[in-house]
Amino acid sequence: MKNNKVKYFISTLSMLFLTMAVWAQDAAVAATPKEGVMEWMLHNMVLVMGILVVLGAFVSLLYLNNMLLQIQKVRLLEEHGVEVMEEVKLLDEESWWSRINNKAWDLVPLEKEKDILLDHNYDGIKELDNVLPPWWVAMFYISIIYGIGYLGYYHFSDYGLSSHESYELEMEEAEQAVERYLATKADMVNESNVKMLTDESELSLGQTIFTTKCVSCHGLAGEGNSIGPNLTDEYWLNGGGIKNVFKTIKYGVPEKGMISWKSQLRASDMQRVSSYILSLQGTNPANPKDPQGETWTGEDEEATEDAIGMK
Repeated sequence: MKNNKVKYFISTLSMLFLTMAVWAQDAAVAATPKEGVMEWMLHNMVLVMGILVVLGAFVSLLYLNNMLLQIQKVRLLEEHGVEVMEEVKLLDEESWWSRINNKAWDLVPLEKEKDILLDHNYDGIKELDNVLPPWWVAMFYISIIYGIGYLGYYHFSDYGLSSHESYELEMEEAEQAVERYLATKADMVNESNVKMLTDESELSLGQTIFTTKCVSCHGLAGEGNSIGPNLTDEYWLNGGGIKNVFKTIKYGVPEKGMISWKSQLRASDMQRVSSYILSLQGTNPANPKDPQGETWTGEDEEATEDAIGMK
């Protein structure tokens, strides 16, 4: 009997945990626009733990109440005898737990099982025509009602987020998180995520690097010389735009004399000098070198990103 009690209690708690987990997941998705999912989940874990503590205290009180009742019955039995106790119906044939358990499972007493025995017989094994437990039937109908409400809220109303909307929102938040992280880790910049810098202090640092490393091949104003091309016009030998310029500086073009700077410059410095070089566009310095390569427009940036991503 004790094993059955443990089994029923564990199964009830399991259903409670499952219901709370599903509810917390759906509510977390709905709350995403207002607050982070992790914070909301942590909040609800604390809430669930609080509910379990209250539930445990309630069960403990019921158990204590039952024990006190049994002690009181023993005292009354000693004082008044069995006949008086039976007359006032203070002696129960079964405990409160047994009564609740029988109602929850709609169990048929062993002596009456022959009334629900089915006719078929397989190798001596017979089957009872037991009904479904009332709690299971109740949860089944609650699930149907919940499902209807779920569909209405998330798929037909303007309040809940659909799976696609939740995905788009989470991807947007993830991209923002990546950008915030990269902002604190400047040296993690590469040719696929580099961005054009416009801050004057960053461009000034880029100019210092250019003056130190690049003027010997490209001229003091980027006008070009006998070695390197003009960097101020719209023609580019290896593609324009921040990603192509960064990539050229990082890996170089050995066959044309352009060395790789990735072993001498940090990624953040390559981003600064790349941004400075692009800021020279249209400055029209004195004695510019003749155009080399092909013209570059901003419309070519998307194709370059696809090519870098496929690399």
